[in-house]
Amino acid sequence: MTQVLEIRGLSLRFPCGGMPLADVSLTARPGQILAIVGASGAGKSLLARAVLHLLPPNARMTGEIRLDGAPLDPAAAAALRGRVLALVPQSTTFLDPLAKVGQQLRWAARRAGAPQPFAVDQALARVGLPPQVAKLYPGAISAGMARRVLLAAALAGDPAVVIADEPTDGLDPDNLRLVLRRLRALADAGRTVIVITHDLITALPYADRVAVMRDGSILAEERAAAFCGDGAALISGWSRRLWNALPQNAFDAADGSVHA
Repeated sequence: MTQVLEIRGLSLRFPCGGMPLADVSLTARPGQILAIVGASGAGKSLLARAVLHLLPPNARMTGEIRLDGAPLDPAAAAALRGRVLALVPQSTTFLDPLAKVGQQLRWAARRAGAPQPFAVDQALARVGLPPQVAKLYPGAISAGMARRVLLAAALAGDPAVVIADEPTDGLDPDNLRLVLRRLRALADAGRTVIVITHDLITALPYADRVAVMRDGSILAEERAAAFCGDGAALISGWSRRLWNALPQNAFDAADGSVHA
């Protein structure tokens, strides 16, 4: 099952909070990883929640979201969450502190309509966790392990579209690569994968395209392979400034406010 996710002219307002998302347009395609990169506060996580219609009641959203050509309205998103659309949340507080990891994975699998009984050990192994983690409460595991449990829960229903919000935060280098390889394997199997991250360098080896976000807007979209050398292959001047502002590129930036 493959699904194209299209976002067109998406803007978001709150009564007293201005416009945290402004005219965002993106397309995420099957077989690819789209990395959305930006500093903290750029609007990346809010965009993920807007796509899945996980917003507070006072949010006012305009624009269009379509999944495989069909409008993705709140009712459709609610019906598809976990089954077709899955979010890997940034915060580990999404785990229930009073339920063991294995039980929470079984809950996620039932909500997503996965075949029963659900193979908890296999789900944990796919994110690099041993089977004994299933018997532990979230408070007994590290933040990095909890983040991988969230990934395992999101993938329980074999969704067609996966939005992973800072999925590598708090992971050591080995497990960081494991998680990104897992997401890359999903894309290679025909899934649509969006990775939200502040770390451009970490995402580049796994991504196909990179969207640069700042102040609630998409400033540029580039091929991941174009972020190399002196950045001459990059289309946008903003992307070149971002690339050349990174430490390994000698901070050669005209605008000191640029951050990945």
